[in-house]
Amino acid sequence: MRVGLVVEQCLAPVPGGTGRYAYEVAAALARSAPPGSTVTGWSAWHRHPGAAVVPGVRGPRRLPLGRRTLTAAWERGVGPAPRTVDLVHAPTLLFPPRRWRPLVVTMHDTVPWTHPETLTARGVAWHRAAAARAAREADLVVVPTEAVATELAELLPLRARPLVVGEGVSAGLVVPPDADQRAARLRLPTGGYLATLATLEPRKGLDVAIAALARPGAPALPLLVAGQPGWGGLDLPGAAAARGLAPDRLRLLGRLDDADLAVLLSRAIAVVLPSRAEGFGLPLLEAMSLGTPTVIADAPALVEVAGGAALVVPREDAAALAAALGRLAADASLRGGLAAAGRRRAAAYSWDDAARRLWTAYAELLAP
Repeated sequence: MRVGLVVEQCLAPVPGGTGRYAYEVAAALARSAPPGSTVTGWSAWHRHPGAAVVPGVRGPRRLPLGRRTLTAAWERGVGPAPRTVDLVHAPTLLFPPRRWRPLVVTMHDTVPWTHPETLTARGVAWHRAAAARAAREADLVVVPTEAVATELAELLPLRARPLVVGEGVSAGLVVPPDADQRAARLRLPTGGYLATLATLEPRKGLDVAIAALARPGAPALPLLVAGQPGWGGLDLPGAAAARGLAPDRLRLLGRLDDADLAVLLSRAIAVVLPSRAEGFGLPLLEAMSLGTPTVIADAPALVEVAGGAALVVPREDAAALAAALGRLAADASLRGGLAAAGRRRAAAYSWDDAARRLWTAYAELLAP
């Protein structure tokens, strides 16, 4: 089998979780490829495509259009597409014309329908239109959780129920030998802190986390935020100040590499994920794999992935979040129990397992 994988999201200005997904799926497919099978990455034309170079994956081979032009063409079902491949897998809703070969598309969530207010109007329109086209054209739709599969089946006329393929933890997300030096460089508080990992945009519920820190019962700990700014122009320091929080209660760390991220997450009292909606919640899995207790909002996909190994609070409920964080910070036994449960739960997911399921699905699509 010759699989063409669209790796364009790896080169996006803000790759986010879907960029991580595209890279990790490509790497895992290459590691587990059946004898004689190949994986080739494909992207728009970029002068420097290094971020889309994946070990074991050929390319990336660049199509003769820049990102914006290629996106506009693919929106209309036209334009250049991967060549000399038997099957194309688009790990986001940016996908080429199907033409003669089978097309697989991953749909990560149903946010454009369930929580459109957390996206731009253009983003909602684009995602809905692309999803509708994928429902018509894709031979197989892949989703990360049963929660997304159930919601999509109610929203779109898919040819068949989506294939649920979970995600995993990057092999690079391990605490490195120089963890103490990295912690010092990052200026991680030695007296304890809370952490979160998210693209800074309304859907992630970071405003709820800030409101929770200002509530009675919340632990007097700083919140350290790893992630790039997305849309929405969120002024988190301004929101914290408006709630009366001292400047040292919130720190924005920006995007971190895997080693720094592992140090940040592993040393936190807890990782808090107050998202209004998710399709999977990769930061939850990453935190659990490092043995860090987690507090999550009750978004269905987060609850599914946590599998009972996290404290769950209602979405938008700052008081409940404050109480949960306070309880966790004060109870070492509770933290230890959640840490152990989280490690066990995270062990049930891996990128290699995901790749094996995808190779099986590809073979079924290509069977005579």
